[in-house]
Amino acid sequence: MSNFHHLKEASVFRELKTSIKGLKNSEIKIRQQKYGFNKLEEEKPLGSLTIFFSQFKSPLIFILLIAGSISLALGEKVDAYVIFGAVFINTVIGFFQENKANKALSHLKKMVHHNALVIRDGHEKEVESSELVPGDIILLAPGSRIPADARIIEALDLRINEANLTGESVPASKNNKAVEVGVPLADRLNMAYASTIVLSGSGKAVVTAIGSNTEIGKISSLVKSTKEEKTPLQNRLSQLSKLLGILVLFICLAIIGIGLWQGRDFFEMFIVAVAVAVSAIPEGLVVAVTVILVLGMQQILKKQALTRRLVAAETLGSTTVICTDKTGTLTKGEMQVVKIIISDKEKEVDSSKRLEEKDQEIRFALQIGLLCNNAVIENPEASLEEWRVIGLPTEAALLSASMQSGLNREELENIYPRVAELPFSSEKKFMATLHQRHKGFRLFEKGAPERVLEKSSFYHHQGKTVILSEAKRKELSSLYENLTKQGLRVIGLAYRKIKTSELGVQDYKQLNWDELDKNLVFVGFMALKDPLRKEAKETIAICREAGIKPIIITGDHKLTAKAIAKEIGFKVTAQSIMTGEELDLIDDKKLEKVVSRVNVFARVSPHHKLRIVKALQARGEVVAMTGDGINDSPALKAADIGVCLGSGTDIAKETADIVLLDNNFKVIVAAVKQGRVIFSNIRKVITYLISDSFSEVILVVGSILLGAPLAILPAQILWVNIVNDGLPNFSLAFEKEEKGIMKRKPISRKEPIINAEMKTIIFAAGLIRDLFYFGIFLYFLRLDLDINYIRTFIFAIVGFDSLLYVFSLRSLTQPIWKINPFSNRYLIFATIISLLLLLAAIYFTPLQNALSTVALPAKDWLVIIGVSILSISLVEISKYHFIVKKNKA
Repeated sequence: MSNFHHLKEASVFRELKTSIKGLKNSEIKIRQQKYGFNKLEEEKPLGSLTIFFSQFKSPLIFILLIAGSISLALGEKVDAYVIFGAVFINTVIGFFQENKANKALSHLKKMVHHNALVIRDGHEKEVESSELVPGDIILLAPGSRIPADARIIEALDLRINEANLTGESVPASKNNKAVEVGVPLADRLNMAYASTIVLSGSGKAVVTAIGSNTEIGKISSLVKSTKEEKTPLQNRLSQLSKLLGILVLFICLAIIGIGLWQGRDFFEMFIVAVAVAVSAIPEGLVVAVTVILVLGMQQILKKQALTRRLVAAETLGSTTVICTDKTGTLTKGEMQVVKIIISDKEKEVDSSKRLEEKDQEIRFALQIGLLCNNAVIENPEASLEEWRVIGLPTEAALLSASMQSGLNREELENIYPRVAELPFSSEKKFMATLHQRHKGFRLFEKGAPERVLEKSSFYHHQGKTVILSEAKRKELSSLYENLTKQGLRVIGLAYRKIKTSELGVQDYKQLNWDELDKNLVFVGFMALKDPLRKEAKETIAICREAGIKPIIITGDHKLTAKAIAKEIGFKVTAQSIMTGEELDLIDDKKLEKVVSRVNVFARVSPHHKLRIVKALQARGEVVAMTGDGINDSPALKAADIGVCLGSGTDIAKETADIVLLDNNFKVIVAAVKQGRVIFSNIRKVITYLISDSFSEVILVVGSILLGAPLAILPAQILWVNIVNDGLPNFSLAFEKEEKGIMKRKPISRKEPIINAEMKTIIFAAGLIRDLFYFGIFLYFLRLDLDINYIRTFIFAIVGFDSLLYVFSLRSLTQPIWKINPFSNRYLIFATIISLLLLLAAIYFTPLQNALSTVALPAKDWLVIIGVSILSISLVEISKYHFIVKKNKA
């Protein structure tokens, strides 16, 4: 039975076989055996070994391991050690960074044991919440955490904060009345849900579900069953690795086949094929990508965001849609006064500034909000931004607004000492306080406008008390309804002067409130809302400029969601907003069709959020989901990138890819920008390394096809790929964002990692350059020069050329002369070191012996430099073609 919200109390007791006196102690063990303990199934945290072995998942790593193993089997120990070294460096860097992030998340979690107050055998007792069973009677008090799902049977001014579960920023006023079957969670006012917090009042409830059967348990199960998709970068690198693997295998088989056809020895051809494989595989790529991702993670961490997985940092850069929760994400997650309406005056309130209100009527309304109020400011001496207000959200908002206006609470309470209070209740929908004043009293009241208006006989107008006519009453009611349609929460304010003789009693506890609480003077309205974060509107605007579509997904009412959306700059029409009820009426296929035109989803449940994310992904979108509540967790996991606020629940943090440590929504924009920088830098590294590998393949394959000696040896190839190119390609990771990077369209999920511009630079410009290299090699062979000298010359050209044209690859969208050559000091340093290593490989005797090189005369370097300048020119011509093409588009 799951519809306990629809049953009356007697039926609930009967269904659960319990009573108001609670279960008998003897029954507890029996029910624990039947239902289990009140615990959620916990996944084991990722162990160090799991994180370590996860570094080997890349297909590129497999290719390197195979190449290294073959080299070792053939006795090429130097080649094998260098390849295995690349794998080791990549694994160590990735392991330490991800392990560090997971440990940091563990520190964010607060491991707290919760107890519950229950009635068993007619007696109150405290037990561990894990021992609760269906049928237990639990007691609810302010500050207590609801330990399980329960049907409320008694409620006295009971208000519960359910924002983490439902997305509602306003606390729910609870009662024990049955409601219709199937109403949304947020409208089940007779239910209390596990993990929510009691803000005020008291009550009793009977436990209806525990552990995995609670609403939070269902969400937890949904999270576990949600498949975690590969990120776009993982898919792209996987495709690149497969392409490289197939290409290398094809070339190797072709070489062996051609060699055998030419009558050459099989073993000789096999060794040559391995040499080609070594030349074709960019050994430094996996390490370089890992370094770029690690640096990106560190940059994002400086902006106060913790990235839990390396690849997650890049995914933000490919994001095409950001699905954001409203409460606590776009908004502050707290109620604030935004308007005060008195008679014909309307005052806008900015919560970030001192009000300094001099208008006496406005001050009078604020005075009522201050005196008829139980909230307190813990640190009134602190600045406005640092105030810590304790109390119900509505009262906290009224108190803050009153204090901002310069009202002094202590002085007012001395002038109007409170003598009695009629507390707020969900039935009454108002609060009244009685204050002594001279020889009489003042009654101040705040509450639901319709309730306050119906008890008012007069209204306050320009300092005078005027009879409240029916026409004026309708006018005020209409004003209230219009404010409500704007998504505002509206409070009515009133007062009454009372003579001492009208009290009728000496003991204030014996007051007849029904007699006192009538013929009120209606003062006006205070309109409240959960305001936008300062940076939210700017962030949304930047996202749009970057080609990213923002979508609001919230558990709030349609009107509230619509008002926030309009305020933040959304164009909201009847077709662009959809509710959870409307979602239930369409299937997933239909949702895929309509989701592109919707930018606001209101009154949604966790499973709705999951459907929305999957529908967007089915349309090829790269989806980022932001949130902080338990209700966001399934969608956070299903999304390509899950972003959780630092104040979020443990489940949300464990599910998310990125955790914002200071709840600053602006960090998301910084992370998106850094993600784009990461992807851009990865493309630069790939272009740089594959271009070198392509050159080496052309040289080796060309040598074999013509039956000539190898133009460059495997050991020399590895020196260029790992030692010579290693530092420069790592230094590309330090490239800053290029101008206009946030004005470019997001990279499509289907777009390969090597785009048309990269192909032109690598294969078109590269082929012309490489044929020129090979021509020099053949020319030197015709001159019958020493083979070691020829190979050294080719080795020097390949090595030196790569050190120069890396500067051209610092930007694929700008010509080299527009790039500040000294803006990346790491590249300058890396180039100098690599040049010295190249010279050492040619002139240092031990390295000459290992690499089969010989010293080159100084005049040879003039030719080498000239060829390198030609190479840069070819790259710049390729870039210029695409720059012109983009400018025309």
